[in-house]
Amino acid sequence: MTAYLSLFTIAFLAATVLPAYSEVMFGGLLAAGYDPLALWLWASAGNTLGSAVNWILGRYLLHFRDRRWFPFPERALGPAQRWFQRYGVWSLLLAWAPVGGDALTFIAGLMRVPFWLFFLLTGIGKAARYAILLALLMGVGERIDTWFAMV
Repeated sequence: MTAYLSLFTIAFLAATVLPAYSEVMFGGLLAAGYDPLALWLWASAGNTLGSAVNWILGRYLLHFRDRRWFPFPERALGPAQRWFQRYGVWSLLLAWAPVGGDALTFIAGLMRVPFWLFFLLTGIGKAARYAILLALLMGVGERIDTWFAMV
C-alpha cells in the first residue's frame, strides 16, 4: 500500500507547479510487479487531484492580482485568458501535457470553469495519459522479455 500512496503523492505533486515526474515511479512499480490497474487508478487520481489545486489557486487568487507577490503579471493573464476562451473547456483534455498543462488548469480556475466540468475533463485526459503510458510500458516489457528469451 505504501508504494501506491507514494505514486499517488508523486502524481499529485507532478500536477502542481512543483517539479515531479510520476512516470518514472509508475514505470518502476510496474516493472517491480505491482498491479497495473491499481497503478493506473492511483496515478490518475493523484494527478487529477493535483490539478484541482491549480484550479483552486486560479479561482481564488485572482483578486490578489494587484499585489507584488502575485505569480502572474496582468500582461500575461490577458493573453492566456483569451487563448482559453478561444479553445474552450475542451482544452482541459490536454491538461496532462508536460508543457502548458499546469497553466491550463490554473487558467480554468481564473475563467471560473465549473469545478465538476473541470474535474471531469481533466480526469479523462489524465486517465487516458496513464492508460497510454501503461500500454506502452507493458508492450515494451513484453518485447524485452521475448528478446531475452531468444538470447
